[in-house]
Amino acid sequence: MENVIGEIYRTQSRRVLATLIRLLGDFDRAEEALHDAFAAAAKTWPADGIPGNPFAWLVSAGRFKAIDTIRRRARFDASQHHIEDSLYTPEATYISDMDPIEDDMLRLIFTCCHPAIPADAQMAMALREICGLTTEEIAHAFLVPAPTIAQRIVRAKGRIRAEKIPYEVPGHEALPQRLEQVLHVIYLVFNEGYSASSGEDVVRADLTAEAIRLARLLLALLPHPDVSGLLALMLLQESRRTARSSERGALVLLAHQDRSLWDHAKIGEGLALLAETMRAGEIGSFTLQAAIAAEHARAPVAEETDWRRITFYYDLLLTAQPSPIVELNRAVAIAMAEGPAKGLELIDAILERRELQTYHLAHSARADFLRRLGRRQEAIAAYEKALSLCRQEPEQVFLRKRISELAATPERQ
Repeated sequence: MENVIGEIYRTQSRRVLATLIRLLGDFDRAEEALHDAFAAAAKTWPADGIPGNPFAWLVSAGRFKAIDTIRRRARFDASQHHIEDSLYTPEATYISDMDPIEDDMLRLIFTCCHPAIPADAQMAMALREICGLTTEEIAHAFLVPAPTIAQRIVRAKGRIRAEKIPYEVPGHEALPQRLEQVLHVIYLVFNEGYSASSGEDVVRADLTAEAIRLARLLLALLPHPDVSGLLALMLLQESRRTARSSERGALVLLAHQDRSLWDHAKIGEGLALLAETMRAGEIGSFTLQAAIAAEHARAPVAEETDWRRITFYYDLLLTAQPSPIVELNRAVAIAMAEGPAKGLELIDAILERRELQTYHLAHSARADFLRRLGRRQEAIAAYEKALSLCRQEPEQVFLRKRISELAATPERQ
């Protein structure tokens, strides 16, 4: 039973939280109610059995726990009475699934992305409230200290309360100006699922599925090439999910994946969306990334991947969205097209600028280039650096294996 409740928490807690935020009107109060609801489930379900609709049960339990808490506080603080009254509105009794425009997760994203909240706090809030990451995990993702992230989240919640930011999907006239940040948040959710930042799993299918679902909802609300491009990108990447880890949970690199395991229905849908978006003429950064993913999807075997075309798309992406991460990915594509020496030169230039020093994938890519060049000791040192920065268990296992293999290999003369 404990494992079942744990799995429900992992897959449904963020959706429960989103609805509790709507019903209770406060992030902190909703988070407290969420934990109270799961504590009640751990106590009640072993005896009574799992309810037919765990989501509705948890939302109801959380709301009533919050009401009880506010009642107790209201005995000593008269200012709490209006909060208690607000929890008995007709809307507060509505807990079943909502129409697409009323979707609570989409409401939560739009709330996190309100223009009154600074952009860096929007991203931190999204990872905390939608993905359920800890402050330390978010700090690691942003390469900043954990206290900085904690302050950003606290200030963002304070801004939402102080300015009475509505918990809603805005009207159609306001959607376009909020679109860019919302798309970035949805892709953050997807990325955390596609390559979990920490833990024992390579992927979190619940987050990738949720991100794709939200993109479909958004596309229905606001047909736009950027939304189509993002959905195409996520479908093409998600198509490879089952091949990215072995039956034992070990990481499988793209070049070694069994492509018969790829989801060809998702590939077909992603390629069709990409072609439609390309024809529309507005080619944004997500569409360019989808074009890169499409090149991998079209290659029947890894050796037939068109790396020069991928490099061309990275050149365009670097112009549209300059960042050291895009530079790193471009360096890998160039290394595949022109050889590891060129890739190593490019990555060393990035690291010399003191960028991506704490990003384990930069050191892992550098280690791979050194390995392919036969520079064994340098490769081992680079892999060890990557290992010291990596927080995902399957990646750690992979890096240790590489180090072990190199340690047993004689140095090239």
